[in-house]
Amino acid sequence: METVELKKKILRLLREDEEFKLAVAGLLGYDTILNELKKLREDFQHFMREQERRWEENNRRWEEAYKRFEAIERKLLEHDKRFEAIERKLLEHDRRFNSLMRRITAIGARWGIHTETAFRRAVRGIIEEILGKGRVEKWVYFDEAGEVYGYPSQVEVDVLIKNGLHILVEVKASASIGDVSILWGKGKLYEKVTGVKPRLVIITPFIDKSARETAVKQGVEVYTRV
Repeated sequence: METVELKKKILRLLREDEEFKLAVAGLLGYDTILNELKKLREDFQHFMREQERRWEENNRRWEEAYKRFEAIERKLLEHDKRFEAIERKLLEHDRRFNSLMRRITAIGARWGIHTETAFRRAVRGIIEEILGKGRVEKWVYFDEAGEVYGYPSQVEVDVLIKNGLHILVEVKASASIGDVSILWGKGKLYEKVTGVKPRLVIITPFIDKSARETAVKQGVEVYTRV
């Protein structure tokens, strides 16, 4: 009976007395195993806490990335709307200039393109009507240094001022290399005198190939029926 009671007491102490349990484990060589298990449990808990922190960090980064993607998408939609608006404006300008050239050609045919001054006077009103929100005015300046024609002379050119943009418009019944170069010279003189760099535009029913090539080189825009 004493052995049975002793066993019961030992078992009870192992269940209830932590210090006694560790002492017995130490005697049996189990304390190393218990310590390793304890450390393993602590390491596992640390690993889980670290994983949870990483998951939270990854979730935060994904949320930020998603917000950036949404912002980019909104900007792309805005750009699409702007491009559509620009495209509509370009189509409208094409329509207006096509109308302009049809009317210019009709005037040229009507006048037989015999009188340059009459042709210019007729087209000037059409330009104001087609372009709208702008007025064609005559710019007159005495070129004392002879920068345009090579000798002192009075320089005249039609100027359309629209939304702060200055456009020098030369209307010709037919355009040659000389006409293109003279308009380019007028543009340089205009910029020197006014401090404003203008766009240069020639409107003509007829322009030869060499004049068109010269216009491209000198930055002169050509609007013609062809």
